[in-house]
Amino acid sequence: MLSSLGRIAGILIAFGTSFAQADQFPIRPITIVVPFAAGGPTDVVGRLIADSMSEPLKTRVLIENLAGAGGTRGASYVARSASDGYTLLLHNIGHATSATLFRKLPYNVISDFEPIGLVTDVPMTIIGRTGLEAKNLGELLTLLKAKGPAINFGHAGVGSAAHLCSLLLMSTAGAQVTSIPYQGSSQSLRDIVGGHIDIGCDQTTNTSSQIQSQQVKVFAVTTPSRLKFMADVPTADEAGLKAFEISVWHGLYAPKSTTKHILERLNAALTYALKDPRVIARFVDLGTEPVTEERMSRDVHRAFLKAEVAKWRPLIEAAGAFVD
Repeated sequence: MLSSLGRIAGILIAFGTSFAQADQFPIRPITIVVPFAAGGPTDVVGRLIADSMSEPLKTRVLIENLAGAGGTRGASYVARSASDGYTLLLHNIGHATSATLFRKLPYNVISDFEPIGLVTDVPMTIIGRTGLEAKNLGELLTLLKAKGPAINFGHAGVGSAAHLCSLLLMSTAGAQVTSIPYQGSSQSLRDIVGGHIDIGCDQTTNTSSQIQSQQVKVFAVTTPSRLKFMADVPTADEAGLKAFEISVWHGLYAPKSTTKHILERLNAALTYALKDPRVIARFVDLGTEPVTEERMSRDVHRAFLKAEVAKWRPLIEAAGAFVD
């Protein structure tokens, strides 16, 4: 009887201690895992929000780069981490597409993570070599349908945002092109500038300078409305490619079973960062901006992630674009 009472008391003490630690969260530094190499777009976004989030949380927020396997190595590490709010994941659109690209994924992209909030949408641009005969998106679509496989589409590898853009372009336009994978965006963009590849689709963070210097043709942006810093470039929708939309969005996640109190504290800190004038100004320099206030909630993030998984699954499966 006494031993039973002792066990119960021990459980109550442990529960009380755990609850107190959650209530006092955070009491030590927090690590945001970026599943890509340092210096890339996701890493830059991560370091910006980490610095700002540390202020309301009153603790250091650190970035750890854990690259490999198309972002799944870092995501897998966070999925296995303690649900205490001290190990988080900053991922991009690849978090949603990995659910289909990897047929043997060691985690579930939805049920093994708790969404904290969306961060930013990096727009993309449909571009082409300067010598391409098409002058606008309408003419480009006509060219794609006429020449099909004779047109080369360069991208940063299977599963990259640029590759996804090519799949969406072919599906929406009803045309097939030849897909040319590269090791990264810079190599693909270099060959478009050099006239070796016909067209591509990449983030504004990568293409803005080439567009402004007229080293490439720009046919459209892939956002619902025009961009402030590229106001003369039409959206794909208004240029004739209806319902065409893709951006390299970023979201912040915690491991599953993280308590609501901790998640709300983290969401509040992220919201603070996304309203920080310093973060906003730096995002503008990168050709993006924080998500709107209505998209900062955890519920919106969860619904959006599910919708993105559903959006890309049939396109990836139809193309047979699996990584494993």
